[in-house]
Amino acid sequence: MPRVGMMALRMDALVNATIEQIGRKGSLDVTVSQIAKAAGVSSALAHHYFGSKDELFLAAMRAILSEFGAEARRELARASTPQARLSAIVRASFGGQNFRPEVVAAWLNFYVLAQTQPQAARLLAVYQRRLVSNLTHALRPLAADPTTAARTAAALIDGLYIRHALASAGPPDAATAIATVERYLALAIGDRS
Repeated sequence: MPRVGMMALRMDALVNATIEQIGRKGSLDVTVSQIAKAAGVSSALAHHYFGSKDELFLAAMRAILSEFGAEARRELARASTPQARLSAIVRASFGGQNFRPEVVAAWLNFYVLAQTQPQAARLLAVYQRRLVSNLTHALRPLAADPTTAARTAAALIDGLYIRHALASAGPPDAATAIATVERYLALAIGDRS
């Protein structure tokens, strides 16, 4: 009988190995067997816990989104003004564990999978709604059209992930990505009369 907590440890190891293997390969063209080997468990155990590679990948994306949510909450807890909230959301989008090469590769594959897999599409829609909602809330007292500015900023954030996923030169540059989104937000706020 397994010790208490071993299942959670193995599942976490499989999720982390999934992100690592997708990052290494740059695509979903990895097998459950490769992921399981990287996690130090059998492929049978991986199938037992997750059922399929798609389910394993969705669990990895849920873990990435949970990390993003935790990072956003940490950043937002220190924000006392609408402008500080905006900056906190942008920093969370590109900070912490969120903008590592393997996570960026996972995001690119997630966008693709969401085109054909209903569960991935739902998960992506939830992320996008929350991001736009948080940005809109922060922009409401600052911008003439907070909803449009929020949607544009969210699209810019996603676009920077795609750009970095497709770039071959070095690791993602979080500082430049943050500065790019903040420049746009400054323009959106400055348009208010």
